[in-house]
Amino acid sequence: MNNLTLLQFFHWYYPTGGKLWLEVAERAAALAELGMTAVWLPPVYKGQGGADSVGYDVYDLFDLGEFDQKGTVATKYGDKQQLQNAVQILASHGIGTLLDTVLNHKMGADEKQAVRVNRVNPDNREEIDDTEISAEAWTRFTFPGRSGQYSKFIWDDKCFSGVDHIENPDENGVFKIVNDYTGDGWNDQVDDELGNFDYLMGANIDFRNHAVAEELKYWARWIMQEVGCSGFRLDAVKHIPAWFYKQWIDHVQEVAEQPLFIVAEYWSPEVGKLENYIQQVEGKTLLFDAPLHHQFHLASQQGADYDLSQIFTDSLVASDPWHAVTLVANHDTQPLQSLEATVEPWFKPLAYALILLRENGVPTVFYPDLYGASYQDEGNDGEQYQIEIPVVPELEALLRARQSHAHGEQTEWFDHPNCIAFSRSGTAELPGCVVMMSNGEAGEKHLELGEVAAGRQWRDLLGHRQEGVSADESGAATFFCNGGSVSVWIPVE
Repeated sequence: MNNLTLLQFFHWYYPTGGKLWLEVAERAAALAELGMTAVWLPPVYKGQGGADSVGYDVYDLFDLGEFDQKGTVATKYGDKQQLQNAVQILASHGIGTLLDTVLNHKMGADEKQAVRVNRVNPDNREEIDDTEISAEAWTRFTFPGRSGQYSKFIWDDKCFSGVDHIENPDENGVFKIVNDYTGDGWNDQVDDELGNFDYLMGANIDFRNHAVAEELKYWARWIMQEVGCSGFRLDAVKHIPAWFYKQWIDHVQEVAEQPLFIVAEYWSPEVGKLENYIQQVEGKTLLFDAPLHHQFHLASQQGADYDLSQIFTDSLVASDPWHAVTLVANHDTQPLQSLEATVEPWFKPLAYALILLRENGVPTVFYPDLYGASYQDEGNDGEQYQIEIPVVPELEALLRARQSHAHGEQTEWFDHPNCIAFSRSGTAELPGCVVMMSNGEAGEKHLELGEVAAGRQWRDLLGHRQEGVSADESGAATFFCNGGSVSVWIPVE
């Protein structure tokens, strides 16, 4: 049984042209050899942007690249048949599929409607103007290209709590829709940023409408059958009431043939907010460890000024390891994106060693770190930038080491601000390892590993250090690492 390991098989700037599902199928065998247990795919349904849509501008959840809508049949990543084939090939290699689930909003409505709205202070969403405005808003979704196939549900203004654009009068901002199907104000059990962070973008779905909640449960049943996924990645849950996702997760787990792997994105550096969300949903989903990613970002920026011994302080994997999915980068944190917080290339091998070789948390690998990425985009300053994300040279070796040597009891030596180590003792059947890293000068540590290591010889799997290490009869040895580097010491068989 492989250690659980996820791969985010896309990035924000993955090229258009309908090639991603084909690439997933092509790489499935190699991913299995690297020990991947699940692949997280981008949103698989039609977005407002059609063939250019990354997928988070959701238009039609039931169009998986099958209908001529938004100027295209296929999505940016390919057509429905290619998607289904890719998932089947992954499954044939023992790899599950997580579907990105974007239920916060819809965009690209087919028709305008007459609505009543209140203006909202965008910097404090609790400040809702009492004055009602009669206007028009793009809130009616009829999906004419699909003609009612799979679902006849029509989305209209009764399904949404807010919009960011109205016409007659023409205004942009945040507007609360007035209707009798939801409730006053915004949803509860959402993040308290900006007063209440229910509203994010587009036509904001209101889960207080019972018909909406039931439609989203029905869609989950449909896509599980249609695609054959083994889990979900839940987008932007800080903007969605926790009570809804608790109900939704209960539902999908009840109807699934096998227990689903579900991880949610609650992007906050404050571990307390993540702990609170886990409590609200009664532990029914894992969360990405955004606080740990924040520490990786800081460590890579600060170099030797960062205290490595505190790298896991206030992280989710430290406070609640059973609910933590760890990561080094994702599509939102990559350069030129909304949550840009890059981890510098020199530190990525250290960060990946910290999530791949330790016993706690389920690690996620980011596509560009495994395969590289090159793209252009405009920065916030209006200038064009050429971005190159190089392959992390050590990543494949670290992935293999996760399966071959990340076993047994874990012991830590986080006793120096610039040089830390941890060991895995191994089991009766599988070997362990010793991991040493430094963010400053070259380091060494004399470690007492116990009888299990007595008389053993060790070598650096990554090849950063050429000398061997010998443990004495008590299992003590001195291990080394280069400056700003990591070494993974494995026993010589």
